Amino acid sequence: MSASSPAPNGKRVLLANPRGYCAGVDRAVVTVEKALEKYGAPVYVRKEIVHNKHVVDTLRERGVIFVDETSEVPEGALVVFSAHGVSPAVHEEAAQRNLRTIDATCPLVTKVHKEVNRFARDDYDILLIGHEGHEEVEGTAGEAPDRVQLVDTPDDVDKVTVRDPSKVVWLSQTTLSVDETMERVGQLKERFPELADPPSDDICYATSNRQFAVKAMAAECDLVLVVGSENSSNSKRLVEVALQAGAKDAHLIDYASEVDEEWLRDVETVGVTSGASVPDVLVFELLDYLAERGWEDVQEVTTANEKITFALPRELRDEKIRSGVR
Repeated sequence: MSASSPAPNGKRVLLANPRGYCAGVDRAVVTVEKALEKYGAPVYVRKEIVHNKHVVDTLRERGVIFVDETSEVPEGALVVFSAHGVSPAVHEEAAQRNLRTIDATCPLVTKVHKEVNRFARDDYDILLIGHEGHEEVEGTAGEAPDRVQLVDTPDDVDKVTVRDPSKVVWLSQTTLSVDETMERVGQLKERFPELADPPSDDICYATSNRQFAVKAMAAECDLVLVVGSENSSNSKRLVEVALQAGAKDAHLIDYASEVDEEWLRDVETVGVTSGASVPDVLVFELLDYLAERGWEDVQEVTTANEKITFALPRELRDEKIRSGVR
Protein backbone atom coordinates (compact mmCIF):
# COMPACT_ATOMS: atom_id res chain seq x y z
CA MET A 1 0.00 0.00 0.00
CA SER A 2 1.56 3.28 -1.09
CA ALA A 3 0.97 6.55 0.74
CA SER A 4 0.58 9.90 -1.00
CA SER A 5 3.44 12.27 -1.88
CA PRO A 6 5.67 13.95 0.70
CA ALA A 7 4.98 17.49 1.93
CA PRO A 8 6.58 20.44 0.03
CA ASN A 9 9.63 20.28 2.32
CA GLY A 10 10.00 16.62 1.36
CA LYS A 11 9.39 15.48 4.93
CA ARG A 12 6.57 13.13 5.84
CA VAL A 13 5.68 10.50 8.41
CA LEU A 14 4.06 7.22 7.47
CA LEU A 15 2.14 6.03 10.51
CA ALA A 16 1.41 2.30 10.63
CA ASN A 17 -2.07 1.09 11.47
CA PRO A 18 -2.51 -1.32 13.25
CA ARG A 19 0.08 -0.50 15.89
CA GLY A 20 0.29 -0.44 19.69
CA TYR A 21 -1.93 -2.19 22.22
CA CYS A 22 -3.42 -5.52 21.26
CA ALA A 23 -6.44 -7.02 22.99
CA GLY A 24 -4.33 -9.27 25.22
CA VAL A 25 -2.17 -6.38 26.48
CA ASP A 26 -5.19 -4.15 27.04
CA ARG A 27 -6.83 -6.92 29.06
CA ALA A 28 -3.67 -7.49 31.14
CA VAL A 29 -3.13 -3.81 31.97
CA VAL A 30 -6.81 -3.28 32.82
CA THR A 31 -6.66 -6.40 35.01
CA VAL A 32 -3.93 -4.86 37.17
CA GLU A 33 -5.64 -1.45 37.31
CA LYS A 34 -8.93 -3.07 38.27
CA ALA A 35 -7.23 -5.21 40.92
CA LEU A 36 -5.77 -2.00 42.42
CA GLU A 37 -9.25 -0.43 42.46
CA LYS A 38 -10.96 -3.46 43.93
CA TYR A 39 -8.38 -4.69 46.46
CA GLY A 40 -6.14 -1.64 47.01
CA ALA A 41 -2.35 -1.48 46.99
CA PRO A 42 -0.13 -3.32 47.09
CA VAL A 43 -0.95 -5.66 44.22
CA TYR A 44 1.90 -8.00 43.35
CA VAL A 45 2.62 -8.93 39.73
CA ARG A 46 4.90 -11.81 38.79
CA LYS A 47 7.34 -10.53 36.14
CA GLU A 48 6.38 -7.47 34.08
CA ILE A 49 2.65 -7.48 33.33
CA VAL A 50 3.56 -6.61 29.72
CA HIS A 51 6.97 -5.85 28.24
CA ASN A 52 6.83 -2.06 28.25
CA LYS A 53 8.88 0.24 30.48
CA HIS A 54 6.32 3.09 30.55
CA VAL A 55 3.42 0.79 31.49
CA VAL A 56 5.43 -0.92 34.24
CA ASP A 57 6.74 2.37 35.68
CA THR A 58 3.24 3.91 35.67
CA LEU A 59 1.72 0.93 37.47
CA ARG A 60 4.60 0.84 39.97
CA GLU A 61 3.82 4.47 40.88
CA ARG A 62 0.24 3.40 41.61
CA GLY A 63 1.22 0.71 44.10
CA VAL A 64 2.05 -2.36 42.04
CA ILE A 65 5.03 -4.41 43.23
CA PHE A 66 6.70 -6.40 40.46
CA VAL A 67 8.53 -9.56 41.54
CA ASP A 68 10.56 -12.13 39.62
CA GLU A 69 9.27 -15.16 41.47
CA THR A 70 6.12 -16.14 43.35
CA SER A 71 8.29 -16.91 46.40
CA GLU A 72 8.84 -13.14 46.82
CA VAL A 73 5.11 -12.53 47.41
CA PRO A 74 4.07 -12.47 51.08
CA GLU A 75 1.95 -15.46 52.07
CA GLY A 76 -1.77 -14.83 51.52
CA ALA A 77 -1.23 -11.73 49.33
CA LEU A 78 -2.73 -11.05 45.88
CA VAL A 79 -0.57 -11.79 42.84
CA VAL A 80 -1.38 -11.23 39.17
CA PHE A 81 0.25 -13.47 36.56
CA SER A 82 1.49 -11.56 33.51
CA ALA A 83 0.13 -11.63 29.96
CA HIS A 84 2.94 -14.01 28.95
CA GLY A 85 1.58 -16.93 30.95
CA VAL A 86 3.06 -19.21 33.61
CA SER A 87 3.71 -22.92 33.96
CA PRO A 88 1.63 -25.28 36.13
CA ALA A 89 4.56 -25.32 38.61
CA VAL A 90 4.07 -21.59 39.24
CA HIS A 91 0.33 -22.09 39.88
CA GLU A 92 1.21 -24.92 42.25
CA GLU A 93 3.73 -22.80 44.18
CA ALA A 94 1.17 -20.00 44.51
CA ALA A 95 -1.37 -22.46 45.93
CA GLN A 96 1.18 -23.79 48.42
CA ARG A 97 1.86 -20.23 49.61
CA ASN A 98 -1.87 -19.58 49.96
CA LEU A 99 -1.70 -16.69 47.47
CA ARG A 100 -4.77 -15.15 45.92
CA THR A 101 -4.15 -15.23 42.18
CA ILE A 102 -5.55 -13.48 39.13
CA ASP A 103 -4.35 -14.87 35.83
CA ALA A 104 -3.89 -12.18 33.17
CA THR A 105 -2.40 -14.58 30.61
CA CYS A 106 -3.36 -13.56 27.07
CA PRO A 107 -6.06 -15.95 25.80
CA LEU A 108 -3.96 -16.55 22.66
CA VAL A 109 -1.07 -17.75 24.85
CA THR A 110 -3.50 -19.93 26.81
CA LYS A 111 -4.53 -21.47 23.48
CA VAL A 112 -0.93 -22.57 22.86
CA HIS A 113 -0.72 -24.00 26.41
CA LYS A 114 -3.81 -26.08 25.65
CA GLU A 115 -2.26 -27.29 22.39
CA VAL A 116 0.83 -28.44 24.31
CA ASN A 117 -1.36 -30.38 26.72
CA ARG A 118 -3.37 -31.95 23.95
CA PHE A 119 -0.35 -33.10 21.94
CA ALA A 120 1.45 -34.29 25.08
CA ARG A 121 -1.61 -36.41 25.95
CA ASP A 122 -1.46 -37.90 22.45
CA ASP A 123 2.24 -38.70 23.07
CA TYR A 124 3.70 -36.32 20.48
CA ASP A 125 7.15 -34.76 20.62
CA ILE A 126 6.51 -31.00 20.56
CA LEU A 127 8.97 -28.64 18.87
CA LEU A 128 8.37 -25.16 20.27
CA ILE A 129 9.75 -22.39 18.07
CA GLY A 130 10.63 -19.44 20.28
CA HIS A 131 13.32 -17.41 22.01
CA GLU A 132 15.23 -19.06 24.82
CA GLY A 133 14.61 -17.40 28.18
CA HIS A 134 11.45 -15.56 27.11
CA GLU A 135 8.73 -15.76 29.79
CA GLU A 136 6.10 -16.99 27.35
CA VAL A 137 8.33 -19.85 26.22
CA GLU A 138 9.10 -20.86 29.82
CA GLY A 139 5.39 -20.94 30.68
CA THR A 140 4.42 -22.87 27.54
CA ALA A 141 7.22 -25.43 27.80
CA GLY A 142 6.37 -25.88 31.48
CA GLU A 143 3.04 -27.46 30.54
CA ALA A 144 4.87 -30.62 29.40
CA PRO A 145 8.62 -30.22 29.99
CA ASP A 146 9.36 -33.87 29.12
CA ARG A 147 7.70 -33.50 25.69
CA VAL A 148 8.72 -29.99 24.60
CA GLN A 149 12.00 -29.09 22.88
CA LEU A 150 12.81 -25.44 22.20
CA VAL A 151 13.90 -24.51 18.70
CA ASP A 152 15.36 -21.01 18.56
CA THR A 153 18.23 -21.00 16.04
CA PRO A 154 19.04 -23.02 12.89
CA ASP A 155 21.59 -24.93 15.03
CA ASP A 156 18.75 -26.01 17.32
CA VAL A 157 17.04 -27.66 14.33
CA ASP A 158 20.02 -30.00 13.94
CA LYS A 159 20.02 -30.90 17.64
CA VAL A 160 16.39 -32.04 17.84
CA THR A 161 15.85 -35.71 18.63
CA VAL A 162 12.43 -37.36 18.49
CA ARG A 163 11.12 -40.78 19.47
CA ASP A 164 8.84 -41.27 16.47
CA PRO A 165 9.21 -39.06 13.35
CA SER A 166 5.54 -39.66 12.53
CA LYS A 167 4.41 -38.12 15.85
CA VAL A 168 6.04 -34.68 15.89
CA VAL A 169 4.28 -31.29 15.89
CA TRP A 170 5.58 -27.72 15.87
CA LEU A 171 4.08 -24.90 17.92
CA SER A 172 5.37 -21.35 18.38
CA GLN A 173 5.71 -18.39 20.69
CA THR A 174 2.95 -15.93 19.79
CA THR A 175 5.17 -12.86 19.23
CA LEU A 176 7.66 -14.07 16.63
CA SER A 177 8.43 -12.83 13.13
CA VAL A 178 6.04 -14.68 10.82
CA ASP A 179 8.69 -15.04 8.08
CA GLU A 180 11.43 -16.23 10.43
CA THR A 181 9.08 -18.77 12.03
CA MET A 182 8.09 -20.23 8.68
CA GLU A 183 11.76 -20.41 7.71
CA ARG A 184 12.40 -22.45 10.88
CA VAL A 185 9.37 -24.67 10.10
CA GLY A 186 10.80 -25.31 6.63
CA GLN A 187 14.12 -26.40 8.15
CA LEU A 188 12.32 -28.69 10.61
CA LYS A 189 10.24 -30.26 7.81
CA GLU A 190 13.40 -31.11 5.90
CA ARG A 191 14.46 -33.19 8.90
CA PHE A 192 10.98 -34.45 9.77
CA PRO A 193 8.80 -34.64 6.63
CA GLU A 194 5.79 -35.82 8.65
CA LEU A 195 5.97 -32.82 11.03
CA ALA A 196 2.42 -31.78 11.94
CA ASP A 197 1.25 -28.15 11.91
CA PRO A 198 -0.62 -26.50 14.81
CA PRO A 199 -4.42 -26.77 14.58
CA SER A 200 -4.49 -22.99 14.09
CA ASP A 201 -1.88 -20.26 13.69
CA ASP A 202 0.02 -19.73 16.96
CA ILE A 203 1.51 -16.33 16.04
CA CYS A 204 -1.03 -13.86 17.34
CA TYR A 205 -3.18 -11.81 14.96
CA ALA A 206 -1.78 -8.55 16.39
CA THR A 207 1.85 -9.57 15.86
CA SER A 208 1.07 -10.58 12.26
CA ASN A 209 -0.95 -7.41 11.59
CA ARG A 210 1.76 -5.08 12.94
CA GLN A 211 4.41 -6.80 10.85
CA PHE A 212 2.24 -6.61 7.74
CA ALA A 213 1.62 -2.87 8.23
CA VAL A 214 5.37 -2.24 8.54
CA LYS A 215 6.05 -4.30 5.41
CA ALA A 216 3.50 -2.19 3.50
CA MET A 217 5.42 1.05 4.13
CA ALA A 218 9.04 0.05 4.81
CA ALA A 219 10.32 0.34 1.24
CA GLU A 220 9.24 4.01 1.16
CA CYS A 221 10.99 4.85 4.45
CA ASP A 222 14.45 6.30 4.94
CA LEU A 223 14.02 5.57 8.64
CA VAL A 224 11.54 3.50 10.66
CA LEU A 225 11.12 4.24 14.37
CA VAL A 226 9.53 1.46 16.41
CA VAL A 227 8.26 2.51 19.83
CA GLY A 228 8.78 -0.40 22.20
CA SER A 229 10.99 -1.82 24.93
CA GLU A 230 14.16 -3.85 24.50
CA ASN A 231 12.61 -6.89 26.24
CA SER A 232 9.55 -6.83 23.98
CA SER A 233 9.93 -9.66 21.47
CA ASN A 234 7.26 -8.40 19.07
CA SER A 235 8.68 -4.84 19.11
CA LYS A 236 12.20 -6.07 18.26
CA ARG A 237 10.76 -8.16 15.43
CA LEU A 238 9.21 -4.98 13.92
CA VAL A 239 12.68 -3.45 13.58
CA GLU A 240 13.93 -6.60 11.83
CA VAL A 241 10.87 -6.76 9.57
CA ALA A 242 11.27 -3.08 8.58
CA LEU A 243 14.88 -3.60 7.51
CA GLN A 244 14.11 -6.84 5.67
CA ALA A 245 11.22 -5.12 3.84
CA GLY A 246 13.41 -2.32 2.47
CA ALA A 247 13.67 0.45 5.09
CA LYS A 248 17.09 2.14 4.88
CA ASP A 249 17.38 2.34 8.68
CA ALA A 250 15.29 1.31 11.70
CA HIS A 251 15.58 1.73 15.47
CA LEU A 252 13.74 0.67 18.63
CA ILE A 253 13.04 3.40 21.20
CA ASP A 254 11.06 3.58 24.45
CA TYR A 255 10.55 7.35 24.28
CA ALA A 256 10.86 10.17 21.73
CA SER A 257 13.75 11.58 23.79
CA GLU A 258 15.83 8.55 22.77
CA VAL A 259 15.84 9.53 19.07
CA ASP A 260 19.39 10.32 17.95
CA GLU A 261 19.38 13.46 15.79
CA GLU A 262 21.99 11.77 13.58
CA TRP A 263 19.36 9.23 12.52
CA LEU A 264 17.34 12.08 10.99
CA ARG A 265 20.15 13.47 8.83
CA ASP A 266 19.13 13.50 5.12
CA VAL A 267 15.88 11.67 5.95
CA GLU A 268 12.65 12.56 4.14
CA THR A 269 10.22 9.75 4.99
CA VAL A 270 10.02 8.46 8.56
CA GLY A 271 7.91 5.38 9.30
CA VAL A 272 6.44 5.15 12.79
CA THR A 273 4.92 2.13 14.49
CA SER A 274 4.79 0.56 17.95
CA GLY A 275 4.81 -2.86 19.55
CA ALA A 276 1.71 -4.58 20.88
CA SER A 277 2.43 -3.57 24.49
CA VAL A 278 2.89 0.16 23.78
CA PRO A 279 0.28 2.79 24.76
CA ASP A 280 -0.48 5.26 21.96
CA VAL A 281 0.49 8.24 24.14
CA LEU A 282 4.13 7.35 23.46
CA VAL A 283 3.53 7.34 19.70
CA PHE A 284 1.85 10.76 19.86
CA GLU A 285 4.85 12.10 21.81
CA LEU A 286 7.11 10.84 19.01
CA LEU A 287 4.89 12.46 16.36
CA ASP A 288 5.11 15.77 18.28
CA TYR A 289 8.89 15.41 18.45
CA LEU A 290 9.09 14.84 14.69
CA ALA A 291 6.64 17.68 13.93
CA GLU A 292 8.86 20.12 15.83
CA ARG A 293 11.68 19.13 13.47
CA GLY A 294 9.71 19.54 10.25
CA TRP A 295 7.92 16.22 9.89
CA GLU A 296 4.40 17.64 10.26
CA ASP A 297 2.79 15.74 7.38
CA VAL A 298 1.49 12.46 8.86
CA GLN A 299 -0.07 9.90 6.54
CA GLU A 300 -1.61 6.76 8.00
CA VAL A 301 -0.92 3.44 6.26
CA THR A 302 -3.80 1.11 7.19
CA THR A 303 -3.64 -2.59 6.38
CA ALA A 304 -6.20 -4.01 8.85
CA ASN A 305 -8.89 -2.95 11.32
CA GLU A 306 -8.74 -4.79 14.63
CA LYS A 307 -11.98 -5.27 16.55
CA ILE A 308 -10.99 -8.14 18.86
CA THR A 309 -11.53 -7.74 22.61
CA PHE A 310 -11.11 -10.23 25.46
CA ALA A 311 -13.17 -10.50 28.64
CA LEU A 312 -11.41 -9.71 31.91
CA PRO A 313 -10.50 -12.57 34.30
CA ARG A 314 -13.63 -13.77 36.08
CA GLU A 315 -12.53 -12.27 39.43
CA LEU A 316 -12.87 -8.79 37.94
CA ARG A 317 -15.89 -8.96 35.66
CA ASP A 318 -18.44 -7.19 37.86
CA GLU A 319 -17.78 -3.86 36.13
CA LYS A 320 -15.80 -2.67 33.13
CA ILE A 321 -13.14 0.00 33.00
CA ARG A 322 -10.78 1.00 30.24
CA SER A 323 -7.07 1.29 30.70
CA GLY A 324 -5.72 4.61 31.99
CA VAL A 325 -2.18 3.81 30.80
CA ARG A 326 -2.58 5.08 27.24
